[in-house]
Amino acid sequence: HPVKSLNFCIRMLTIFNPPMLCGLSHCVPGSILQVDRATNHFKLINFDNPPPLYVHNGKVMPLDMEIQEILGRKIKVAEGYLSRGDFLGALSDGVLYAGMGTTLNFGWGWNNIADYIENILRHKAQTARTIVRDIIAKTYDLYRGEIGDDATFVGIYVRPRNPLMIFTGPPLDQNQDETYVNRFLQFEGRKAICGGTTGNIIASYLGETIEMDLSTMRRELPPIGMLSCVDLVTEGILTLSKATEYIRNCQCDLSRLRFDNNGAYLLAREILQADSIHFLIGQSINEFYQNPLLPKNISIRRSLVEDLVHLLQRYQKEISFEYC
Repeated sequence: HPVKSLNFCIRMLTIFNPPMLCGLSHCVPGSILQVDRATNHFKLINFDNPPPLYVHNGKVMPLDMEIQEILGRKIKVAEGYLSRGDFLGALSDGVLYAGMGTTLNFGWGWNNIADYIENILRHKAQTARTIVRDIIAKTYDLYRGEIGDDATFVGIYVRPRNPLMIFTGPPLDQNQDETYVNRFLQFEGRKAICGGTTGNIIASYLGETIEMDLSTMRRELPPIGMLSCVDLVTEGILTLSKATEYIRNCQCDLSRLRFDNNGAYLLAREILQADSIHFLIGQSINEFYQNPLLPKNISIRRSLVEDLVHLLQRYQKEISFEYC
């Protein structure tokens, strides 16, 4: 039960910090952050750690911290509700005093960290992980690679979900092309096409010609294309295979995805930035890519997509798919 678990954590924190150790080096600072995912209500318990960093409407705001006494220990507690765009972070002294006596006279400082987070949120925040990794990387840099104290930073960032639809392969029944194209174009979220024939079907519907970006061409990968209303247009089989390889190698961690401005990298990035991904998989088979050892109803494309789906599900991505 969340409340019982929270109370247990508070009791453990106070047990490890009995009153008789107050003011001594044996004291163990700590923070506990609990968030109700259904309501976005949060409760933050702070014992001897720096004040939390709460960002609302792009600005760091002070939190009203109430002093409570539990098992003879005084702790600070804040409660509230997180809105879309809010960030709430808890940090240890090691972050607050990063660089003290080396790169900075008095350490990084709470106000400077607050400014730094505001800047991240203005320019490049995508997930809480983006923000936290950036803060820890800066901390490490200020220490010149030799961290002299525990440097911990955790955070939660409330943002809109990032849905993605990937349309790959033409529908089995050509008479259904327009139906599936309409579904794809009306999808509320990012949209990617994987496959030349699929791209041509949508381009024809839009009355456009796919423009190629030759700067993205690689020896083993065709270039990406461009269409209005579509965020990414790539070749199919080769790009799907290479994107899956990239995602497997980086273990589904966007920060580890090695940059290379090609179709597979761009597709892998779209997938890793998405929270939920819906695959629309056409069953019309391109004989050029078909393995003669496989039954006609099992295409190379289908096998590749199912391999990618299983990989993403292993890393807790929300996945749905359908065949057309």
